[in-house]
Order: sequence, then structure tokens, then C-alpha cells
Amino acid sequence: MLAIEKLGLFITKIWTGWGTLAGIFLIFALWQLGYEHFGTLVLPQPMDSLTQLFALASQSEGLDYILITARRAFTGFALASVIGAALGLLAGWSNTIAILFRPFLTVMLGIPPIAWIVLALLWFGSADGTPVFTVFISTLPLVFAGALQGVRMRETSLDEMADSFNISPFEKLWHVQLPQVVSYLFPAWATALGLSWKVVVMAELLASSDGVGAGLAEARVNIDTATTMAWIVAVVGLLLLMEGLLLNPIKEHVEGWKHDV
Repeated sequence: MLAIEKLGLFITKIWTGWGTLAGIFLIFALWQLGYEHFGTLVLPQPMDSLTQLFALASQSEGLDYILITARRAFTGFALASVIGAALGLLAGWSNTIAILFRPFLTVMLGIPPIAWIVLALLWFGSADGTPVFTVFISTLPLVFAGALQGVRMRETSLDEMADSFNISPFEKLWHVQLPQVVSYLFPAWATALGLSWKVVVMAELLASSDGVGAGLAEARVNIDTATTMAWIVAVVGLLLLMEGLLLNPIKEHVEGWKHDV
């Protein structure tokens, strides 16, 4: 019976992978249609952008730009994930803390990323602090809300069952409560991860002399749509890699208890 369940999960993963691949091919097909209809000035030919992407990746400066953007996005996202989740857990278990944090959450959600970029530029200049801080402050409310919702929506009957077996508070937190909270945290993390790439590129475009955003700014000045789309493909590819290699494996490991129920 267990072997059949594992086989079913394996087939599901393969089917999901094929579906994702089909979606990527569909995007490139629509891109090709846009190129044929509007011309190179609006949308370059997909192969031209892919060729330009490989050319950028083969150059030391282009590869450095991609790695710089990845480092900034991941640093801001990691800080927001850890701090936002910790504060959300505290607020979920304490109404007083939740009420205290509510005005801060409203302020952070109400201020658009572009305003945070301007403020960060005044505070940190054109160094790494501006894009990292902007990513952090823009994604923190999402992670905070996900952790808070996870604590509030967990099954309290499982806590009572754990107490009946005299499980220690740490074991109850680690084995009973956190797996339930993670079910609500992962959608927030996935959304925050996508937002982090948008924000970091925007911050680099306006405030940095390196990174993918700076590359986009240079391509805009040169009216080079092929290079512009190449940078966009690089950003989307990095986002998919981080989601597939980081978030999904952690999610499968943490939510493994669902398959055993």
C-alpha cells in the first residue's frame, strides 16, 4: 500500500513537471506570435533574446549582474522570512502583540515599493542597502500575515491531543503546531519570493549601477528590446529555480505528515 502511494506521488510530480514545461512552451509561442504581429521594436524574436541571454551569461559582467541581483533578492527575502515569521507567530499567540503590530502592518502595506526605494536611497545611497532593505520591507507584511493566519487557523484539537500524551512544549511546537502553520506560510513565502524579484529589479533600475536592474536601464537607453527581454528571462528563470530548488523541497519535507494521514 505504501509503495502504491509513493508511486502515485511520483507520477503526480512527473505530471506537474510536464504541465509546467507545457506552460513555458505556451509562453514562448505567444511571444513568437507577438513578435510576428508587432515587430522587433515591441517584442524581439524569442531566439534572439535567448541568444543574447547566453551572451550575457558568458560575459563576466553579465554573470556578475545576475549573481548580484540574486544575492540582494535572496538576502532581503531571507530576512523578511525569518523576522516576519517570528513576529507573526508571536502575534498569533498573543492578541496584545497582534493589536500592537496592526498599525505598523497597515503602514508597511500602504506605502508603495517606489516610495520605500526613494527613502532607502536617501538612507543607504546606491549600495546594497537600498535594494535589500526595499525587498525586506515590501515582503515582510506578507510573511507576517501568513504566520499569523497559520497560528489562528491551526487545529486546536491536535494541541489537546499532544497535551494528553504529556509532550513537551518544544516537541508540541515542532511536531504539531509548526507543520500546520507552514501550510499557510508557504503561499505567503511564494508570493513574497515573486515580489522580491520585482522589487529588487525596480530598486536597481532606479538606484544602482550594477545588477539586472542596471542592465535593464542600459538596454532602455540603447532601445535594445532583445537585451531587455534577455534580462527579464534571466530574472524569471532565477525565480523558478529558487522556487523549485528551495521552497518546494522544504514544503514537501515539512508537509510530509499530510501524506501519512
